[in-house]
Amino acid sequence: MRATRHEPMFDFDKLDKVIHEKSRLGIMTLLAARPSWTFQDLKAELELSDGNLVTHLRTLHEGGYVAVTKEVLDRPQTSYALTTKGRNLFQEYLSILEQIVKLGRPGGDSNDS
Repeated sequence: MRATRHEPMFDFDKLDKVIHEKSRLGIMTLLAARPSWTFQDLKAELELSDGNLVTHLRTLHEGGYVAVTKEVLDRPQTSYALTTKGRNLFQEYLSILEQIVKLGRPGGDSNDS
């Protein structure tokens, strides 16, 4: 019996691979929730090591998703915020996730969109 080829229900390549990594998804979600976060607050909230957080923030910054602000208050402090590009890409990412969730529910249909 030959397997028939069919069109996939969803193109998972549409998911933004930069955002989709678990720690970066956490960073993007937190940054979408309020205007900015300090490095220390992100580290505490996400329970990441300095090195891991730096690496993920660098990836997001180099991709244009996140802006970095360095200032000296009582001591040097670095804050992060979503760029307009980052906010737009995150909204697109959430929209794609919503489509996936809809397809995964009973009665979900890729033709309903």
